[in-house]
Amino acid sequence: MAGAVLLPDDAGYDAERAVFNLNHELVPAVIVVPESAADVQSAVVFAAEQHRPVLVKTTGHQIVGTAHGAVVIATHRMNDVTIDAAGRTARVGAGAIWAEVVKEATKVGLAPLNGSNPTVGVTGYTLGGGLSPTLGRSHGYAADHVRSLDVVTADGQLRHVDATSEPDLFWAMRGNKGNFGVVTALEFDLFPVPRLYGGGIYYPGERMADVLRAWTDWLPSTPETMVSSFAVLRLPPYPELPEVLSGSFAVAVRIAYNGTAEDGERLVAPLRAVAPALIDTVADMPYANVASIHNEPTDPLPYYERSITLREFPVEAQDTLVELVGPGSETALAMAELRALGGAWDREPAVPNSVATRGLPYVLLGVAVGPIEQERQLKGTVAEVLDGMKPWQGDRRVVNNLAPEEAADSAAIYGPERYARLASIKKRYDPTNMFRINHNVVPAA
Repeated sequence: MAGAVLLPDDAGYDAERAVFNLNHELVPAVIVVPESAADVQSAVVFAAEQHRPVLVKTTGHQIVGTAHGAVVIATHRMNDVTIDAAGRTARVGAGAIWAEVVKEATKVGLAPLNGSNPTVGVTGYTLGGGLSPTLGRSHGYAADHVRSLDVVTADGQLRHVDATSEPDLFWAMRGNKGNFGVVTALEFDLFPVPRLYGGGIYYPGERMADVLRAWTDWLPSTPETMVSSFAVLRLPPYPELPEVLSGSFAVAVRIAYNGTAEDGERLVAPLRAVAPALIDTVADMPYANVASIHNEPTDPLPYYERSITLREFPVEAQDTLVELVGPGSETALAMAELRALGGAWDREPAVPNSVATRGLPYVLLGVAVGPIEQERQLKGTVAEVLDGMKPWQGDRRVVNNLAPEEAADSAAIYGPERYARLASIKKRYDPTNMFRINHNVVPAA
């Protein structure tokens, strides 16, 4: 091994097992911190000989289980980012985060289908589908634009996986998170988008009903180059926040428009007319600044989150959401976010993949913040809101927003036909279910 191998009593073990969500703890038998694909192969071969499961971690925004007795492969040292400006592609190591890719791509006027939080790992986000809040509505899921994957499978082999070399594995991995192996590098498309018209319009929370109704009515008239979400925020009194938002109850409309500032101004004008804004950050910006649109926390914190999809969002559903999280509610939810989909998210890509949520118009995410001692309360807070929206709930879920306790629901998450195909491919590449500390696809019998 060129990288590190750490046992529980070793210096550095605690730092390497730490994850972004402070309410999750990893207690593996051994942590491997690889520096190369060969190191990953060594770790997987060792795990197989020991009959131990494997969990892969970059930053740990989404963790299932404690990994007790497992081998954790922490990939953050493998964070090389290579941009092919002429070919409009990026090749990145398993441990790269979106901030690193955005930084390098924007130097040559290109943009990836990145997530809203710059500290999220590129690999896990992309394998889980990847809902880009900046370019996704016009280009689809991040998984749709993966050119190839280098992956170490349970037999210890390093495979170069693409549409022609191993098409079934390529289909399965793009949309199914980490069920089939350890990705050591991936190559994906970039897009010539040097600037965006984007930001957030924040309104007093008391105007939630007016803003939600206006936003919902406004969406159908917008082009696919306009990506938008609606959020209800109960913000803590943080000095990092603008004074007008610190400690406030607010609603926000997030905007990312790939077009001219003049057209953006015209498109957003109806939203600005709904109510006076507490603060309005929507403006022309270099793509390098896209993390400011959602302005999500980048330091670890304790929280619980879960999402559902909505198959429709009629007036009755809008009124129900206002009752559940609006000014008259007593919810302790820190954020309820409604992300509008449609457009290219509904279209099957040129090379199909296992993403299960096409055709669903909305994703509703609930986030509750608090320490692990309040776990039951946090889960109850999120459940109260999401369960209240069940009359309009879709039958599939976004893999990147699944909660740990949904690990047994994989068949429902993907639907029976897609799950059966995934299970068949799993049997071929991971028959002993080494990669099972996740929302698991069990190998077919």
